This record gives sequence, C-alpha cells and structure tokens, in this order.
Amino acid sequence: MSAASEKTRVLTGITTTGTPHLGNYVGAIKPAIEASQDPNVQSYYFLADLHALIKCQDPRRVQESRLEIAATWLALGLDTDNAIFYQQSDIPEIPELTWMLSCVCAKGLMNRAHAYKAAVAENEAAENQDPDKGITMGLFGYPVLMAADILMFNANRVPVGRDQIQHIEMARDIAGRFNHLYKGQYFTLPEAVVDEKVEVLGGLDGRKMSKSYNNTIPLFVAEKKLQKLVRKIKTNSLEPGEPKDPDSCTLFQIYSAFATAEETAAMRVEYANGIGWGDAKNQVFDYLNAHLREPRERYQALMEDPGHIEAVLKKGADRARAEAAPFMDRLREAAGLGRFV
Repeated sequence: MSAASEKTRVLTGITTTGTPHLGNYVGAIKPAIEASQDPNVQSYYFLADLHALIKCQDPRRVQESRLEIAATWLALGLDTDNAIFYQQSDIPEIPELTWMLSCVCAKGLMNRAHAYKAAVAENEAAENQDPDKGITMGLFGYPVLMAADILMFNANRVPVGRDQIQHIEMARDIAGRFNHLYKGQYFTLPEAVVDEKVEVLGGLDGRKMSKSYNNTIPLFVAEKKLQKLVRKIKTNSLEPGEPKDPDSCTLFQIYSAFATAEETAAMRVEYANGIGWGDAKNQVFDYLNAHLREPRERYQALMEDPGHIEAVLKKGADRARAEAAPFMDRLREAAGLGRFV
C-alpha cells in the first residue's frame, strides 16, 4: 500500500461558471488551501467543468471561468505538490465511470434529487403541461456524475454545504449497490463534511454574497473597482458619532473575515464609538486592498501565462489518471468488460 493510499482522502470540486469572489474565498478556498498543506491528507481539487455545462452553454464564459478559478487557487497558495489539482474533463475515466454507475442507479433515486424536484416544482407553479419542460438529462443525472467524481478516487471525506449532503448520500447508495451487484468492496462509502464554522459572507445588498444575486465583490478586481464596490456595501442611516452594531453589519463581517482577532476587536471599539460609515468603508477598503495586493499580482501574472496554468493542470491530471486508469481496468473486469487475453 502506498503512502498516499494510507492518507485520509478529501475531494473538492469547483464549478467553472463564475468569477471567484470574497465569499468563495472565505467559505471554501481559504479552508481548502489550508487543508492542502496537511501532510496527513491526500487532497483532490478539481475544476468541475463538465458540471458547468449543465447550467452554462456559453463557451466563452466556461473557458474564462476555468482559467480564472485555476489562477485564483494557484495565486492563493494551493500546494500542488501535496494536493492533486486537475480538470474533470482531463480524466476520461470519469464519464466512463458515470455510465457504469448510471446502469446501477435507480431512476427513483434521481427523481428525489433536490435540484430536479425544484425544477419540476417551478414548472408546475408556472402551470406548464410538461413538468419536465427545460430539464436536461445533465440536470437530472448530475448526482451520478458527482458520485463518479468522488468514487473514482475513493474519497473518504467530501466537504460540502448542507444543500449538498443529499448528493453524498446518493453516492453512498450508488457505491453500495455496485459493490453488492459485483460482489466486491470496490468503492469506499464517502462521508459528507459540513463545517458549521465556515462563514457565509454578506454581499453588497446585505444578502448572501452570490453571483445569483449579482451582489459579489470579485476577489482580484482592480484597486479602483474594489474601492467602488466597498463603498456600495449597504449600511444603515446612523450618523457619525452614533454607536453602531457590528454584528448586524455586512461591512464589519467582511472586515472580520480577513482581519486578525485583535484587529477585529479594535474595529468593534470604533463601532461602539460611532465611526462614520465613510471612514469605516475607507478602512475596510484599505485593509482588503493591502491583504489582496500580493495574491492579486500573482493572479495577474498567471492570467497572462495560461501555458503555465495548463502545465500545472496537466501534471495534476497525469497524477489523477495514474490512479483512475488502473482502477477503471479493475471495474471493467468486475462488470464483464475486461480484456479477453
């Protein structure tokens, strides 16, 4: 058994349909990069570009997002010597495994998937005669693709938000069914990991920062644009000199997500003393700008050198396929698709 196989395996996918923003960094990227440096963990991080095609048919946006996300993770210090960093579409064994898993997955299981049920409910609310109007097989079957992503590398743990727990349970069901049908322990049953401490940042309008709400602050936006966006963050009408509540303030929440405990405590005092919103926004901009300056420069250099990014991803794909290819040989043999000689 190799040293890598003895480590806890943790897998995370990043859908390539958007530009990384501050909320992505705090909620997912920062903790994942810290985990990538743990020598006791074998981390798998991949650009989920096949998943992206489910909801985005704009080739330019998918292409741009793939480059932006890869550059972001590398600029922020992803340890690609320890972690395996690859593009989903560079691993042809994954769609092959998706088909094999589809052939043991009950349709009824997919009928219960949250995303599919939500799309059907939307059609019914609109009184469409066809409850499946506009629903593709990609949307319907994507929990199977997600299961293949996880099971291909026999991940022990998959960090997810609460809305994704169902998909990990589905992956376990599908893995158990395959193991039972083909009489072997081919797949490890993965566990969902939900970190309740992961912070959800508010956006410009006070709602959760999300590209769906168009209220995000891109992580590596230019300095002047960053200043403009920070100034747009929604605040209340309290005047300078009036005490303000930091715990209900998006501006304070964004600051504290990046600042040290001591800096956050000092800002709390300023809120209690009635700091003006203009001064508060200037302080938050100055702090964010200084914090992001070096990674922003690395990001820009990477964006101007896509060949380097491609080489890093190819190296990661080679490492991933070194595991995936022999494993698929074993699975083909189990299903009766092995070589004759």
